Amino acid sequence: MIKTYPKVTVVGAGNVGATTAMLLLQKDIANVVMIDVVEGIPEGKALDLMHMRSNERFGPTIIGTGDYQQTAQSDLVIITAGVPRKPGMTREDLIGINAGILHSVLERALPLSPDACYLLVTNPLDVLTNLAQETSGLSPSRLIGMGGVLDTARFVYAIAKETGAEPCEIEALVIGAHGEAMVPLPSLATVKGKPLGEVVSEESLERILQATVQGGAEIVHLLKTGSAFYAPAASIVLMAQAILDNTGEVFSSCVRLQGEYGISDVSLCVPASLGSQGVREIIELPLAPEELLLLRASAKAVKDQLEH
Repeated sequence: MIKTYPKVTVVGAGNVGATTAMLLLQKDIANVVMIDVVEGIPEGKALDLMHMRSNERFGPTIIGTGDYQQTAQSDLVIITAGVPRKPGMTREDLIGINAGILHSVLERALPLSPDACYLLVTNPLDVLTNLAQETSGLSPSRLIGMGGVLDTARFVYAIAKETGAEPCEIEALVIGAHGEAMVPLPSLATVKGKPLGEVVSEESLERILQATVQGGAEIVHLLKTGSAFYAPAASIVLMAQAILDNTGEVFSSCVRLQGEYGISDVSLCVPASLGSQGVREIIELPLAPEELLLLRASAKAVKDQLEH
């Protein structure tokens, strides 16, 4: 019996988009349409991936295109298109350029896939997710930003590097804005079942937190002409699989808050259960008082950016 795959559109055929497409195919998750405004790039990368299919023997297929008509009736639209950070730039420096790109993408994609979930990756993630939710008319549950999964991956790596533990032995979470105002949660982190605070010193914890917050900027500095794409793509695919398979798995996701954690009318990364209709439920964690204050400050920082 031939397996039927869901349809995923990946907007943007750059490093993040193409790597996301590759993982969706390799993990046997979905048929992919990869679209980009630069003629030849999505077509060429899609052809390369189809050649790879002959070796990897995955089931799904991919097409590359510049025509939004080919994205019609997608189950999930992943938006990676935008200008990446360059050395010295913050995510916030990108607001003007990438807000225009996002508006153009939604204007074309929404009429063709009105029932899809939309997963936003373009930076500055929190600001653009808020803008998209205010202008697109989409239900807040179906427009989700990817940021907290990536930040959490960096937190786990920093803990593993500092303690020597394997990532699978670590439980950790980052919430808040995807940027300098992110909020790693040491009070809830564990290493081999033990609280992080019992495993590392204060000095060690400070190094972990610094490495988590600066992880993305360090990659931008090292690459000089680009930004991270392997870990972002892997983070996208985790969320995509939860949505497409309707698993209800909980991830730190940029979602609309309406009173949770004492925060309203802003989208921010918090734990959320994801399924076929997008956000099933927002999970409220028992945060330490200082962590709750940092989360509320993070929300204020996003709101301040939206007002400028």
